[in-house]
Amino acid sequence: MRRRRFISGLVGAGAGIGLVSSSGGTATGATEAAAPRVVGPHDWQTVPAPVCTPAAQLLGVAAAGPDLAWAVGEEGRNGGTRGVPLALVWDGSAWTRLDLTHLGLTGGYLRSVAASAGAAWAVGTDTNGVARLLRWDGTTWQESLFAGRLAYGTSLTGVTLDAEDRVWLSGRNSDGCVLLRGDGGDDGWTWVTPPPTPPTSAPAGVRVAPDGDVWVYDAALVARWDGETWTELPAPAGLRPSVTGLLPVTADDVWLTGYDYGVGGPPGKPPSVTLRHWDGSAWTYATTPFTVGMLTAIVADAQGGPDRIAGWDFWDQTRAHYLRWEDGAWVSERGPLSSAPVLLSGLASVPGAGGYWSVGTNSASPYPPAQVYVER
Repeated sequence: MRRRRFISGLVGAGAGIGLVSSSGGTATGATEAAAPRVVGPHDWQTVPAPVCTPAAQLLGVAAAGPDLAWAVGEEGRNGGTRGVPLALVWDGSAWTRLDLTHLGLTGGYLRSVAASAGAAWAVGTDTNGVARLLRWDGTTWQESLFAGRLAYGTSLTGVTLDAEDRVWLSGRNSDGCVLLRGDGGDDGWTWVTPPPTPPTSAPAGVRVAPDGDVWVYDAALVARWDGETWTELPAPAGLRPSVTGLLPVTADDVWLTGYDYGVGGPPGKPPSVTLRHWDGSAWTYATTPFTVGMLTAIVADAQGGPDRIAGWDFWDQTRAHYLRWEDGAWVSERGPLSSAPVLLSGLASVPGAGGYWSVGTNSASPYPPAQVYVER
């Protein structure tokens, strides 16, 4: 059963690195799908990244422009034993590993990062379960305080910035709140009133829509905060769903990505991709070029509409399988061939010059010699 546990742990709070065997062979109980339709050429390229302590993975990426980007994750993991937080920075020509020893983090991981031209923030958790919030000071990451940081039951899971560079964090405290707003200073943090449905855990992530509304999401909660009140959408249907991303275009135009294992099945059974669309009244299933695997991240275009999705294709694991929004449908866009599995967890658009960063790892299990993996 180990492979299934690896897949379910790739994305989210306990993000592990493994999926299925690197051979990419057929798993018992899976039905091979027809080859996806690939539309047009792609120019995705593998980008060299620093050698990190095995096993290493990148979970999130964000860019301020073509000459500045950040990626975060974990290195030195060994199966279920956590490693230490990992952070890389892009200076326009190369990715560099950052020294985080000044933060005193002896273990844990960084799970999410957000950036604009004027600010960058990251969130994670240490080995004691204490939530960590980091702010970029122009050279490296520094610890930032926030309301209730050391209080029992406080956790942070996602970070984003709005058009005014205000920071929004998905999280949870002892009151059940799921959203924390900050103005950038250590004392300027406010927990937003909880949504009507009490959360059982912190939402997986947070997004700001083009109209300024703030959304939080996971498999059990999709909710919109308009500055005064919460509006909850029905939880996405699924037997054992995992939600990895949300793209709110408007209140009645929302995309959701993830995966679902369905009912039972033999050991090693792969998940099915999940792509849903909310039209203002119901969630509907969207057609995808491949169906066995996962969709792990989604980004918007310059106008806030659907653009790209990163994925893992069970039947072709040695290339990333992106989805591109084209003429009202999602079509295939493939990354370069690799000699190892390509397991992406993070995807970000690059402001200014355009283009994208995607990050992940190159191993089928959370053990050495897994290394970080980056495409552009």
